[in-house]
Amino acid sequence: MIFFKPRLVDTLRAYDRGQLIADVSAGLTVGVLALPLAMAFAIASGMSPSAGIWTAIVAGFLISALGGSRVQIGGPTGAFIPIVYGIVAIHGEANLLVATMLAGLMLFALGAARLGTLVRFIPLPVVIGFTNGIAVVIFLSQIKDFLGLAIEKVPAEFFGKMHALATALPTAHWPTLTFGLASLAFLLTWNRYASRSRWLARLPGPLAVLIVATAVNMLFSLPLETIGTRFGGIPQTIPTPSFPAFDLTKLGQLLPPAIAIALLGAIESLLSARVADSMIDDRHDPNQELMAQGIANVVAPLFGGFAATGAIARTATNVRAGGRTPVAGMVHALTLLAVVLVLAPLAAHVPLTTLAAIVLVVAVNMGDWHEMSPTALKRFSTKYRVILLTTFALTVLFDLTIAVEVGMVLASLAFIYQMARFTHVDRLPLERRPDAARFLRPDGSLRVAAYRISGALFFGAIHKLDEILDTQDWPDVVVLDLGKLVSIDASGLDTLRAIARELDKRGIPLVLAEPSRETFRTLRKAGFLDEIGRENVRRTFEDALAHAATLQRREPSISYT
Repeated sequence: MIFFKPRLVDTLRAYDRGQLIADVSAGLTVGVLALPLAMAFAIASGMSPSAGIWTAIVAGFLISALGGSRVQIGGPTGAFIPIVYGIVAIHGEANLLVATMLAGLMLFALGAARLGTLVRFIPLPVVIGFTNGIAVVIFLSQIKDFLGLAIEKVPAEFFGKMHALATALPTAHWPTLTFGLASLAFLLTWNRYASRSRWLARLPGPLAVLIVATAVNMLFSLPLETIGTRFGGIPQTIPTPSFPAFDLTKLGQLLPPAIAIALLGAIESLLSARVADSMIDDRHDPNQELMAQGIANVVAPLFGGFAATGAIARTATNVRAGGRTPVAGMVHALTLLAVVLVLAPLAAHVPLTTLAAIVLVVAVNMGDWHEMSPTALKRFSTKYRVILLTTFALTVLFDLTIAVEVGMVLASLAFIYQMARFTHVDRLPLERRPDAARFLRPDGSLRVAAYRISGALFFGAIHKLDEILDTQDWPDVVVLDLGKLVSIDASGLDTLRAIARELDKRGIPLVLAEPSRETFRTLRKAGFLDEIGRENVRRTFEDALAHAATLQRREPSISYT
């Protein structure tokens, strides 16, 4: 049964006029901030600016209205740029919309199946590696528009992209570069000087540079490429919902990019929600959040939008502006809608180099660069460094999906190796006990051999059980102390059964001591306890030794001969 309960339902129960005013104010602030970012991210992704705006409007409204976070702001983000650009370059815009809808269905299914917490299992070095890698890819994607290079279409693949940029570098358009540098300088210094004024401090830097750059371009008619010259402006109407046309035969080809969109969307949205929780002392519902993200990514393409997720920067701005309920996010979407319906004609004059400057700053800010400094890396193990740097390199050079897959495999192998190190099979020296005579033969050899298994008995550590059978002088009874065995998987159980059968062939009883409740339940369910005999399972190690002392080697079982 699907449990669907948006946080909006809870927050409206005690909603008052004061909170409404705060939410509306925060929504207006985030709305004007989202405008330049939505256009910039869309253009960087190979889409039209209107696609980015309608993604922010439709997906942003649905994520806030249906999500599991009180303050999450959704929309297009910089992290999606390399994925979306690659899909558009290879499969086209229509198939991108289909891939986005497939990703939405996957996200909804994850949330409906209550699997939202699984995203937290992605190791930190993998997250840092692909986040910083995405930042580098985004930065490189803006060089063309920032410099005004004469390239018809930048390849999505890294090596092709670098070759194209290097070849076209002599074609840099100096007016474009000069205006881009001015926009960048304005953006980097805005917060420092705007903070001196109570009114200017409320104006986000990206919107401020967008307004100033557009006004300057309109006044002086500069020779710059704009939204109008490349895209013909932004339509001043609400698009009619329509299902994107696609070829069923290509559906299989769209599954890998859809998985990439779903994976990144889940990671970024839940990461953003966790950051927001720490800012407002709250806890989001990850499953509800994933279901809302899924619905948003299914509906947004119907209006020409593309992949959307939770945006950390806009969510943090919402919190700082006073937003405390999903109403703020819904107002943010409605603000964007009002801007499109009223001010769309002005967007035709927005210089693309200014939007590139905005994205460059976003790329630099999204990277966790101090975690990749030599000083920081020295603090971590070699395994951590290898995973982080490999994920980073693969994200930049090849593909986010490959990077995460390889990063997860490396992290899993490192975990398996580490867990195997903590698993031990030790022979217990019964001959040193005061009552050693009970366990020795007349010739002084061991009649009872005891071993302690500690740690996790899983497929990565089962080879350590070889010591039990690696002997020339077989005892009459073998005792396994399981008191420190924390878990056992199917491979461990199969190996334990193989040992029991080998001992049984030789007529040697196997006695188990102190199995935990979970281990006992696993062995019983597998029928292993009945195979060795329930009387050979003892609550304590001393009881197991006393029982073993009474046992004698018997005739081999005919079951295994």
